[in-house]
Amino acid sequence: MNTVLCQLRITRSIHTLAFLALSGLASASEPSTFTGTPVAVGDGTAHVMVTTNDMNEPASVSVVLTKNALQGLPEIQGDQVAWEFTLPLPENGPNTGYQNVVLDWNPVGHPPEGVYSVPHFDVHFYLIGDEEREAITFQGEGNEPALSAPDPQLLPDGYVIPPDTAVDQMGVHALDPGGEEFQGQPFSHNIIYGYYKGQLIFIEPMLSLALLKSLPDITATVPRPERYSFPGWYPATYRIGFNVGSGEYTIALDNLQRFD
Repeated sequence: MNTVLCQLRITRSIHTLAFLALSGLASASEPSTFTGTPVAVGDGTAHVMVTTNDMNEPASVSVVLTKNALQGLPEIQGDQVAWEFTLPLPENGPNTGYQNVVLDWNPVGHPPEGVYSVPHFDVHFYLIGDEEREAITFQGEGNEPALSAPDPQLLPDGYVIPPDTAVDQMGVHALDPGGEEFQGQPFSHNIIYGYYKGQLIFIEPMLSLALLKSLPDITATVPRPERYSFPGWYPATYRIGFNVGSGEYTIALDNLQRFD
């Protein structure tokens, strides 16, 4: 009798282990890549790419530019000193929380003068839809709500919102005054946060054209606030790199983690 009970226990344990193993396999999956429709930039293209991990969770969201996208970029034309490229998100990709990705090209940079006044790209990952973004304005009377300061918990440590950083169809910009570009070094790259009516609405890697042309391979920590205004997948690091094999530049928000 004891022998029979022992065999039953062993058989049951084997079945349990097999079930757990199959369950683990069912919950895991191969990492996947989802690609948005390319948009013409310069003599090349740019597109959004989202990758998932083996748990089918968003791992990275990035903007990818072909090498010739850095050629034939527009120059100043009259009053137009910046160009905006709206990049579609992958149609069948996972929900990352980012609703809108906009690549801005600044051929002569922008204020503050002597800091960001070099040719560079601003890569905006918006947490609001395109219609909401287009409606952002700081003009006219009664614009105090638009300029409302965010809760300090929505700002990473050390970040400040300088005067005159409110831009229509974009938001108010917060930056790190401890960055190298404020210590007499040439600007190369950093992370900007954007706000509207006190809400955190975008994360923005900003990078110089000179850096991209150097064929970089850079990974840096993303300064994080204590909390976010919207649920989503937020980066622990960002990466700026060039893939020799594909001939593409990547500006990525990496190591995404879920915050509700």
